Amino acid sequence: MILSKRKLGSQGLEVSAIGLGCMPMSQSYGPADEVESVAVLHRAIELGCNFFDTAEVYGPHTNELLLGKAFKGRRQQVVIATKFGFRIQDGKQLGTERDSRPEHIREAVEGSLRRLGTDYIDLLYQHRVDPAVPMEDVARTVAELVKQGKVRYFGLSEAGIANIRRAHVVHPVSAVQSEYSLWERNLEADVIPALRELGIGLVPFSPLGRGFLTGAVKRAEDYPPGDFRRGDPRYQGKNFDANMQAAQVVNNVAAAKQAKPGQIALAWLLHKGHDVVPIPGTKHLSYLEENVAAAQVRLDAAQMQQLDMALAPGKISGKRYNDTIMATIDR
Repeated sequence: MILSKRKLGSQGLEVSAIGLGCMPMSQSYGPADEVESVAVLHRAIELGCNFFDTAEVYGPHTNELLLGKAFKGRRQQVVIATKFGFRIQDGKQLGTERDSRPEHIREAVEGSLRRLGTDYIDLLYQHRVDPAVPMEDVARTVAELVKQGKVRYFGLSEAGIANIRRAHVVHPVSAVQSEYSLWERNLEADVIPALRELGIGLVPFSPLGRGFLTGAVKRAEDYPPGDFRRGDPRYQGKNFDANMQAAQVVNNVAAAKQAKPGQIALAWLLHKGHDVVPIPGTKHLSYLEENVAAAQVRLDAAQMQQLDMALAPGKISGKRYNDTIMATIDR
């Protein structure tokens, strides 16, 4: 099975209908395994998944290095998205400190190009809005990089409507990346309508609710130290119990369709519009193949409504991040 293509924005960016989030290969979800990660990246290409998401801060730096190694000699087969915007010093991320000064953007891009082993980045995102730097300055800087041929398309991550509009006036935004899934519906009231008005594609990350929607989850305290889910409010205490109950409808639909719960969650996103390209993250071959196969799952109107209602905004218990990380979201 080869994935179909979808367009992100109206500037010409075309990618596979499902992409691959590469962060878990380097951090947050247990120990790294370079050999299996490279095998996953190569298998993704074979399956027609050509859209790969990374960032300078993943590792930091090690995730981009991994992709650079895996894609050597295969650059023309892949679309690489990376991000700038957090402060990194001596190889470590400085908490949630942000830096989108023009000089830092240029420096970050040079570093990403070097680590990725390429002379251009397909899609460059601002990782998080920097309140200390006007969005117009960010967009102008990326526009210069586009003119220089170092960047092809411009994107924003977790930006709010005001900053999306401000950026788009200066240089067209092709894609906005944000958490969106059955698990997290915060974009539906205003962000998604604005993206469609402006002709901007949506790239949902954590489309499987950080694994919760796959059904194969444990309580926060059962994950090892260093695993992101250990500190996820939705995996903790009474939140976990309530959310397991809410997610049961996904399991029910999956059973009726003879599919996996995670495939239902991805299919729901794909049915939300041809301008939506989810990027489930994994470092395991079996999960990659399962995720890609979700493109073949068809949901009818009644099933979509059943899922919409069961996991409607307000039905999920707990914040999606702790307060410190939530403070970086531009909404």
